[in-house]
Amino acid sequence: MGKVYLIGAGPGDPELLTLKALRLLQSASVVLHDSLVSREVLALIPCDVEVIDVGKRAGQKLLTQEEINALLVSYAGRGENVIRLKGGDPLIFGRAGEEIEALRDAGVDFEVVPGITAALGAAAAAGISLTDRRAASQLVIATFSRGTDASSMNWGAVTNSSTLVLYMPGADYAEVARQMRDAGLADDLPCAIVSNATTPRQQIRRTSVAALARQERLPAPALLIVGRVATHHVQELAEAYWPARAFQQSTSETKIS
Repeated sequence: MGKVYLIGAGPGDPELLTLKALRLLQSASVVLHDSLVSREVLALIPCDVEVIDVGKRAGQKLLTQEEINALLVSYAGRGENVIRLKGGDPLIFGRAGEEIEALRDAGVDFEVVPGITAALGAAAAAGISLTDRRAASQLVIATFSRGTDASSMNWGAVTNSSTLVLYMPGADYAEVARQMRDAGLADDLPCAIVSNATTPRQQIRRTSVAALARQERLPAPALLIVGRVATHHVQELAEAYWPARAFQQSTSETKIS
């Protein structure tokens, strides 16, 4: 029986791979990768390794999740060193839970190798601190769901003092903006759209909740960062929203000096 490694490929820049991920890629027998894994990372896989694309194209899945699970179990059953390579981190919106369950049920040994998730890569690329004691002490990471099932967005968890990172905001930013406004988020709350973070194709666009609906769609993969931290002037915005706290901080600093 072989072993399966669930590896995070990071947001795109191959230099952001962990040393362990790179070492395992170099010694793999077979690699099953998602479409979000950048071509720069895929180029690090040795040419004699079997590489299988199991991602999505234009919303269409090449394989079902059940078929991917079966491939992992089958290759491990042949004694292969199997890499399941996922964009970002495998444990964040990577369906790792379903694959882990399938491997456990089949008695297949596995290991998870974390990667830099897209939220962290995009925030670093845009120069945004996702938490900031002056403006945001809560971070909410979610996908934008248009359905009515259990995975629908829980807007009650988001406030004007949160930082919200929305994975896969979709092609219609107007719908995202409408739901944020309906949830009570302020019109002037800053937003940043980051596309292809950390790659040569990276694009960053800054806007606000009110102006988001008028923005043209950036190429996928993209995500949306919403919150006071998304501005270049966090202190000024924090004082505008929390004047009492700004006064208390100023008074405290005066006493210390």
